[in-house]
Amino acid sequence: MGIYLTDLAGRITWVNRKAAELLGCSAAELCGSDAHEALHRRLDGTLPPRSGCELAAVCRHGRSMRSEFATFATKDGTLLPVAWVASPIRQDGEPAGAVVIFIDIVERLDAAGRQAEQLVQAQKLTEQLRLLTEISTVLTQTLDVRESMTRLGRLLVPRVADWAVVDMFLGPRELRRLAMAVVDTPHVDPSWFAQLPSLPKGPSRSPLVRVLRGEPALLLGPEQIAASPDGPLAAAHDALFNVLGGSSAIVAPLRTARRVLGALTVARTSPARPYTEGDVELVADIARTAALAADNACLFGQQRDIVDTMQRHLLTALPQVDHLQLAARYLAAPAGSQVGGDWYDAFLLPDGVTALAIGDVAGHDLEAAGQMAQLRNMLRALACDHEEPPSLVLDRLNKVMAVASDAPTASVILARIEPPRPEGAGGPYARQLRWTSAGHLPPLLVTAEGQARYLEEGQSLLLGVHLDDVTRHDASVPLPPGSTLLLYTDGLVEVPGVNLDTGLGRLRRHAATLARHPVQDFCEQVLRLAPSPRTDDIAL
Repeated sequence: MGIYLTDLAGRITWVNRKAAELLGCSAAELCGSDAHEALHRRLDGTLPPRSGCELAAVCRHGRSMRSEFATFATKDGTLLPVAWVASPIRQDGEPAGAVVIFIDIVERLDAAGRQAEQLVQAQKLTEQLRLLTEISTVLTQTLDVRESMTRLGRLLVPRVADWAVVDMFLGPRELRRLAMAVVDTPHVDPSWFAQLPSLPKGPSRSPLVRVLRGEPALLLGPEQIAASPDGPLAAAHDALFNVLGGSSAIVAPLRTARRVLGALTVARTSPARPYTEGDVELVADIARTAALAADNACLFGQQRDIVDTMQRHLLTALPQVDHLQLAARYLAAPAGSQVGGDWYDAFLLPDGVTALAIGDVAGHDLEAAGQMAQLRNMLRALACDHEEPPSLVLDRLNKVMAVASDAPTASVILARIEPPRPEGAGGPYARQLRWTSAGHLPPLLVTAEGQARYLEEGQSLLLGVHLDDVTRHDASVPLPPGSTLLLYTDGLVEVPGVNLDTGLGRLRRHAATLARHPVQDFCEQVLRLAPSPRTDDIAL
């Protein structure tokens, strides 16, 4: 540590060797000089006023003082960061001068600077990890590619960029702008989302083209941004900078292990905030996360198209029947794979009677769909094979299930809409409904006058329950002209934690208001009553 002594006037009277070494001059050069004028300096190198000098005040007031940071002038004019402590020297009880002890704090400041820089870097890394986690969470909450990329743009602007754009492949070379976010612009002009020019076949300097062809993320400075485009796709990308501005940008590929899906472009408009190589790594990580989410959404969309096609084949078209309007709907469970165990069917029997069926195999996945298709086909075959009451058809189906189906249990209604009988109940023009139910929810009959009631008769055990003493029964009611018969599955009325009777009551009251509505409209209005959010399939 350096030590020097001063008299009451502030002149240096003695220095130790370390003080001379730190200040870059000899003891002889220091002794006799005014300590304030020779050593004390502000950060800008100027001499502070003596009246405000804390070291000079030690002699004036006779008390010790200290400072954790000050700057002394060295012989070559550079400033030496120091920490000092000064105490008065007394002689015969009176102030005679001061002793000043100081140390070089350059290393301490360097260490503090390094620590502060490390803290800033740690905070920046934490923020980047938080952003990546948030992006991953938000993007996995939707399986719609456009929606997920739109959410990505909202997360990046303004935290990472002043504007962000996602361009994605529609085919091998066709591109479309899928998402765009601009700072302080809630609604982006729809014209930006037009289909883009195709990926060129020949070489290109365009950063977008290079990234789409598999190059890693690129950092663009003012020169690269200002470069003239060399093709239609490059010009479309260049138009973004011409309209939105940009002094620094990053173009990163949306790449999975299998392919490049598109590109993410982020830009900053202020020259004071250029992107760095560290930012390139962050944006590349963001693009990889977005690509994974988009790829999953694309795969889900492909699976959805497959199962939609499968569902259309499993749920056949309804027959055209004189004096009878038929309509049907199927809604898959949102959490399932778009196909499930709920099903409906309507077909003409050899005797000219229209058969109606609705059923529910446990589950709403591909396995349940396969079991449903199996039961539906067996039921059709058995119903057409013998002209017999619905109860006997279900009896035979139950026996066949034991040896020819892996469906555990299923609820089913099988009904026949028989022609009017002159002596039948309901008048000479009323058709007859004959049905049996294997553990299914009761049909709902709505008359033309708006009277709605559940047909509770004809109930028996579920299919798949094999007991010797099970007897299935048929029931019959007239269907007066203008009446509507609704067969449905439990997804229409069942809400977890709510009594089933509550859902059935709501359906009955709502259906009564729909008397005489065309059956297509009747179906649409009934579906509006479905629970939200839905947890099960709905067939009706």
